[in-house]
Amino acid sequence: MKINTLLFILVVVLLGARGLDAQTAPDGALLILAKEDNTLLIVNPASLKVTAKLPVGPDPHEVIASTDGTTAYISNYGGGAYNTLTVVDLSATKVLPSIDLGALRGPHGLAFVAGRAWFTAEAAKAIGSYDPATKRVDWIMGTGQNRTHMIYVSPDLNQIVTTNVSSASVSIIEKISGGATMGPLSGDWNETVVPVGRGAEGFDVSPDGKEIWVANADDGTVSIIDVPSKKVIYTLAANVKGANRLKFTPDGKLAFISSLSKADVAVLGRVSRKELKRIKVGEGAAGILMQPDGSRAYLACSPDGYVAVIDLHSLEVVGRIEAGREPDGLAWVGH
Repeated sequence: MKINTLLFILVVVLLGARGLDAQTAPDGALLILAKEDNTLLIVNPASLKVTAKLPVGPDPHEVIASTDGTTAYISNYGGGAYNTLTVVDLSATKVLPSIDLGALRGPHGLAFVAGRAWFTAEAAKAIGSYDPATKRVDWIMGTGQNRTHMIYVSPDLNQIVTTNVSSASVSIIEKISGGATMGPLSGDWNETVVPVGRGAEGFDVSPDGKEIWVANADDGTVSIIDVPSKKVIYTLAANVKGANRLKFTPDGKLAFISSLSKADVAVLGRVSRKELKRIKVGEGAAGILMQPDGSRAYLACSPDGYVAVIDLHSLEVVGRIEAGREPDGLAWVGH
């Protein structure tokens, strides 16, 4: 009887564990936005198969997942016509009520840091932070720049970087006072506006935090900013007209630059500051996502309706994901 009882308890525990697993978000999922379809796709990166499709409101441009992998946030952009963030419960694969940003119109760039969703509000020339715990926008700061588009927030919340497309500038916003006892968003902030090339949009901060690389779509160049001095120290004639996004590989050795007007992705060496390769991916590409383990890159080939999968060791295309009309924003769920 004791053995039967123990077996029964073991079965109950195992079934309970499976039930818990079923309620958690998928580990290692890829998120893709199809802009023209107003749809979020959830993809199994092992099989490259779409496992779910969800409606996410008008003109979705960027997507980010919460650190715990339970929630996704999507910016409804509309060039300033819209003012919402769509929220998706990834555990239940269900769309939740959207976040109304009020006067903060034209949300675009997104980041998720310190339990908050950070966003740009292009039409308001501002950036902001949304706290899911209190369900409110708890911090706003103006940039004074035109088309504040993409955003980076440091893990310690002491530095925020944005590109300002029409002002041809980068804003480096740094906390100068206010300690942890005053709250993470309190205190004074300084903004340094760094002039870069025309059409500055896609950018990334190197993994060591020492450089910011900015792809200038109109000039076809890359501006390299030295973070400590907050100055452009080098401009690469990278031939990336129409550049859309720039992303470093997780090890910081390579920078990928996509262009909506070119059929290939430029791969540059960070140390050499030279082009190493062009990888043909289609008629053009927008969003870039690096898999956190450094094995793959994903390129949203917007004109072609698919996401190209690139092996980061061979620098070759090894697969594609059919992604609907005009795929763009990409995000990763898990580690």
